[in-house]
Amino acid sequence: MLRIGDFSRLAQVSIVTLRHYDDVGLMKPAHIDRFTDYRYYTLDQLPRLNRILALKDLGFSLEQIVRLLNDNIPVEQMKGMLRLRQGDIERQIAEEQIKLVRIATRLRQIENENNPVRYDVAVKSLDALTIASTRQIIPNLFEMGRYRCAAYDRIYNTLANYKIKSNGTELALYHNHEYTETNIDTEMAVVIPVREISKLALAPIGTRQLPASPETACVVHQGATLDVTQAIIAVFEWIEANGYRCRQSETRELHHYGKENELQDFNAPVVMEIQVPVERIKD
Repeated sequence: MLRIGDFSRLAQVSIVTLRHYDDVGLMKPAHIDRFTDYRYYTLDQLPRLNRILALKDLGFSLEQIVRLLNDNIPVEQMKGMLRLRQGDIERQIAEEQIKLVRIATRLRQIENENNPVRYDVAVKSLDALTIASTRQIIPNLFEMGRYRCAAYDRIYNTLANYKIKSNGTELALYHNHEYTETNIDTEMAVVIPVREISKLALAPIGTRQLPASPETACVVHQGATLDVTQAIIAVFEWIEANGYRCRQSETRELHHYGKENELQDFNAPVVMEIQVPVERIKD
């Protein structure tokens, strides 16, 4: 048998906690010396202690844990409960990381209020493009990175399997007509030669003609991808101030820097272009 101090080090649980578990009847020592009151534990008690700690991490109260242990929960059920809790915590961490990124972006915007980045907006006529793409509804901003990465991987892997070489132009197309943080209608796309469309008839990705846009408000952003919001704000402010309105068409994000999935640091400077199809407001 092990004295309480030795069992505490082995189980990585404080002596105070072990004594408290004894007091509430959650886990009694295997033996208490009637002369010294020293508490002794055995290795056979470790599985019960591990279950107690697991249930505690799942958010159960000690009173609830007593009842659950008396019901003798199967190991597989316990593992399943822990995996669900693990997934919840991972999602919470990812959501908090996104919040940190957004806070940093807002902070930079506030810091630049007195020295705003100057963006030159140009109206261009864009030719039609043949694209290989995959369109999906992304549930929320938290899932954005994972969905985008998987979509681009799917496109490039398919093109490689069908021995199709793109011209190196990568786009992201946004089909929502207003800002939203949920159900984001997004299309990842890569420009391909028009002659290659027939090869992809049975491919797990789509192909289509991205229509020409005779009038398109365009702004080039040079800087961190996380700061592209400043360019988006600039182009929409310009549209409103210059007698235009957005057409009911997708907003385009053109990657001049290459492949998004090859970016190592989203704070590294890149060149990308925001393209918004527009039309003149008639008097």
